[in-house]
Amino acid sequence: MKYIKIILLFTLMFSFQVKAQDLMKSSDLSTVKVDYLSDADIAKIRTQLQNNNMTIDEAEAMILSKGMSAAEFSKLKARVNEKTVAKKNTENPVVKKKDSGRAHDKILNNKVKDSANALIFGSELFDNPTLNFEPDSNLATPMNYILGPGDELQVSVYGVQEYNASIPVSVEGKISIQYVGQISVAGISIEAATQKIKAAIAKVYSTVRSGQSQVSVSLSRIRTIKITIVGGKQPGNYSISSLATVYNALHLAGGPGKNGSYRNIELIRNNKVYKNIDIYRFLVKGDQSDNVALKENDVIRIPVYAQRVTVEGEVKRPGIFEMKKGEKFSDLLNFASGFNEFAYTASVNVLQKTGKEFKVLDINESEFSSYLPKSGDVFRITKILNRFENRIKIDGAVFRPDYYSYTEGMRISDLITRAEGLKEDAYTKRARIIRLKSDLTTEIVNVDLASALSGDLSADIELKREDEVTVYSILDFREEYKITIDGEVKNPGVYDYYDNLTLNDLVVQVGGLTGSASKRVEIARMIKSDEIDDTNPKRIELVELEITADNNEQVKNFVLKPFDVINIRRMAVYEKPQMVTITGAVAYPGKYVLANKKESVYNVVMRAGGLTSVANLEGMKIKRPIKEEQINEIKRVDLNLSKNDTLKENLTKKLKEELKYVTIPVDWKKIVKDKEHYSNVTLFPEDEIEITTLNEGVKVTGNVLLNSEIPYRSGKGFKYYINAVGGVDSKGWKKKAYIIYPNGKAAVTGSFLFFRSYPKVTPDSQIVVPEKPETKKMTTGEWVSIGSVITSLALLIVTAFK
Repeated sequence: MKYIKIILLFTLMFSFQVKAQDLMKSSDLSTVKVDYLSDADIAKIRTQLQNNNMTIDEAEAMILSKGMSAAEFSKLKARVNEKTVAKKNTENPVVKKKDSGRAHDKILNNKVKDSANALIFGSELFDNPTLNFEPDSNLATPMNYILGPGDELQVSVYGVQEYNASIPVSVEGKISIQYVGQISVAGISIEAATQKIKAAIAKVYSTVRSGQSQVSVSLSRIRTIKITIVGGKQPGNYSISSLATVYNALHLAGGPGKNGSYRNIELIRNNKVYKNIDIYRFLVKGDQSDNVALKENDVIRIPVYAQRVTVEGEVKRPGIFEMKKGEKFSDLLNFASGFNEFAYTASVNVLQKTGKEFKVLDINESEFSSYLPKSGDVFRITKILNRFENRIKIDGAVFRPDYYSYTEGMRISDLITRAEGLKEDAYTKRARIIRLKSDLTTEIVNVDLASALSGDLSADIELKREDEVTVYSILDFREEYKITIDGEVKNPGVYDYYDNLTLNDLVVQVGGLTGSASKRVEIARMIKSDEIDDTNPKRIELVELEITADNNEQVKNFVLKPFDVINIRRMAVYEKPQMVTITGAVAYPGKYVLANKKESVYNVVMRAGGLTSVANLEGMKIKRPIKEEQINEIKRVDLNLSKNDTLKENLTKKLKEELKYVTIPVDWKKIVKDKEHYSNVTLFPEDEIEITTLNEGVKVTGNVLLNSEIPYRSGKGFKYYINAVGGVDSKGWKKKAYIIYPNGKAAVTGSFLFFRSYPKVTPDSQIVVPEKPETKKMTTGEWVSIGSVITSLALLIVTAFK
């Protein structure tokens, strides 16, 4: 018996799998148990649905008609959707948060910014992709919601007995509850359906009748309804949520079309106008009373507009507005959010169209509430004038120079009182008023300020609008005095002059004297005279003083005058010790101070202990740094180059960054024999004497086969060393080869007729073979041209001598 039960169980499961694998073709699905289906079976069902271009929701009616219970279908649907989500999450690793609201089909429509109708008031509400009027699925179930096919109810029994299932409303408008049967719910509200379902369940579940169990009914999925939109930017039939409203549908259709009305949109239900929608009520007041819910087969009709007007200029929201019959200009101004801060509000200019031409009207402020705009009117709101009706200005030597309000009868003393009075440096004998005359030209009015402030009404003149009062300062009339100090002070320059300024004061102000200052001071002073004295050739007056150089405070404190030029002289003898450097093969290399003004090479070498036994007598040279002044002199030389030629720039850059010093060759043997020899040069500060160590090799570099150093052999000449490295290469220019000696001297190869003389080679010298310059070979055509010219010349000569 046990084996028979097992065989029957396997047979039953096999039949479940067979029917699951052929879900679309099977005629009986009443025995299918979703809990026994494997993941592979669910995958096959999903494949069948995809092959038939169906979703599980679209296949619901067919599956239920083949005998599958609503509870089993709910399980099947959950597993199929679970697999779908899992697959999507596998393809895209970003996991989206699950929506906690009830399910409904997402209605999407791509929005494109409508630049052509951007000026129409309200158009931005519908063509902005960031705006959306999609209904909120997280709201509580509305009790007046009318159920229909496609809705899905969540029915739960909890307490002593339990039951829980998601039950769809069938196309016949019924729901099927296990053990209870079918209940018709279409066309009634969710509240009425709840009472009906509770009553039906109570007949089957005894604990519900007794109150030991409770029944809960909620809307778990919202159906999709179909509506029609006529006159929109994207008219047509739309499938939207049954909770959708008029604004949601209008947003999907892109709002009214180019000539569509924003204020008389009709919602037609059952072939009658159910509601007239005025979008301006929402745009201006935020009133959503027109945003009513939609029903199946509703039609939204957007007729053409009746009249539109344009508002331009100084309003907060310029644009094109639609007007209803009976609305005034004040209503239009409200739509445009009123005038802005710079608008001229006394009147508004209107450009109006007649049957033949244009005409212009002016609407005064008193007519705003009575004027009826006409279709095509263009209202132009201009700016206020850039002028003031009560402005007056004061500047100069007062404590608060600024603009002030003008009142009739205001006088100069009143304005000065408002400006907190005169400053101490005010010039009271005269003040100036720049006045704007009636013809907009200006005039100057002079005021005796002292008399005006003392109470003299004839001087305290009455001001006018736009007057500009200027109070002078006595400092404006003073020349700006300066004084100059130069020479041996820490901060020479030009300084301000003050009354009673002395030499001691100025010396302290500039930081005092330097250590090289002498006792001699020279002061140059300008000569002032009302008469020309031709007998006096002096241009200035010179004053010579003696001071104590180590004390900034002098016994005789000389009083200075404006524009004096003070020069503190330098001591006749004041030189800081300066050094040169000696490196290489000497006994004591290092830095040495120049002991006298004509310190020579020989003296410094002897002070360094003389040459060592390994010194190369022919390898002594002096490196002298290139001064900044020398580079500047090269810059100042005019080489008559083109603007694009960088020769001078490259030369100065090479001197400053690459060479940095010049080399002076020294012949030590000649110096030892004759101290007056020209090689025994006088050294300059920062010079470097370099004595190389004896090296019995000769370097050969440049365009030779092998750059190398060949041992020196007495009596061997130039060619020997070039041949020792394999000779010159294909680019080598042998006749221009040269040699660099250890002391920095250089010698080149010379030639006379067919004879060539090469320079003498010494130990530690360097032979350099340069590269031949590139020459352009003549083409065949050029040779032919030369031949033609020679032939022509030959014929000409022959003809001439016949």
